[in-house]
Amino acid sequence: MAIKTRITEILGIEHPVVQGGMMWVGTAQMAAAVSNAGGLGMLTALTQPTPDALSAEIARCRQMTDKPFGVNLTVLPSVNPPPYAEYRRAIVDSGIRIVETAGGKPQEHVEYFKKNGVTVLHKCTSVRHALSAERMGVDVISIDGFECAGHPGEDDVPGLVLIPAAADKVSIPMIASGGFGDGRGLAAALALGAEGINMGTRFCATREAPIHDKIKQFLVANSERDTNLIFRGLKNTGRVARNSVSDLVVEIGHRAGAVFADVQPYVSGAKGRDALSSGDIDAGLIWAGQVQGLIHDIPTCADLLTSIVHEAEQIITRRLAGFLA
Repeated sequence: MAIKTRITEILGIEHPVVQGGMMWVGTAQMAAAVSNAGGLGMLTALTQPTPDALSAEIARCRQMTDKPFGVNLTVLPSVNPPPYAEYRRAIVDSGIRIVETAGGKPQEHVEYFKKNGVTVLHKCTSVRHALSAERMGVDVISIDGFECAGHPGEDDVPGLVLIPAAADKVSIPMIASGGFGDGRGLAAALALGAEGINMGTRFCATREAPIHDKIKQFLVANSERDTNLIFRGLKNTGRVARNSVSDLVVEIGHRAGAVFADVQPYVSGAKGRDALSSGDIDAGLIWAGQVQGLIHDIPTCADLLTSIVHEAEQIITRRLAGFLA
């Protein structure tokens, strides 16, 4: 038995499971492992220092898998924004057919990708943004609940409400994102109106994830309570794992008149990259969601996807069916 949805059809994948974009983690090693396991692996464009480096990483990924994979391009406010147009061009010139976009004001990027025949998934944290993206012409919505790692938006609506609220109004296929890590989540997402799930934190705790084993063990040991919400006062909320750095950032953010410059020395991407590569839990921010409380092992990507789909099938065909009188 298999779970087939519009997502598996559109993306050409075996299982309705997508690996989200993850800074410093979305490398060829990670993406190829997910794709080879039957999901959709995703390279993170800005993990590569230049557009040329991204082209090389795409080529490297192709050497590691013959299955579909995509590229994430996230557009966020920045003092010195990267050359997004050049990254876009590198993605298209490399023959990538699936792109995940995220961040504000994506229209020029969506238009460029659609003009070049690319299937576009767009990550949204609200129904209104999902409808806007649908009007823009994206092919798939990744609807991101408040439980997620990364930037959950400012509405604080968890997936249990956000997913069906979006499903009531969005006609294109949706992937549910934020808080997913097992077959129960996949079955629930399908019941709520989505046609697949997106996972980030859960894929970090796999054998193939290109991060230090101490970080993986940290995710396994953490509970659903071990996250912090940072940048709340700056209206750019981010959910990260709780450590001494994120505790300090939260404390500074609560001070009267706090501005980004006050926390900037502690939140640089380079420090986060050092934490992931060195295994030093307190070297920088570690982006992780509340799904940490559902992570109890460090399997291969193949074993993880097999177990998720099998568990979801059992829930759908046996447990739920058993409740019918």
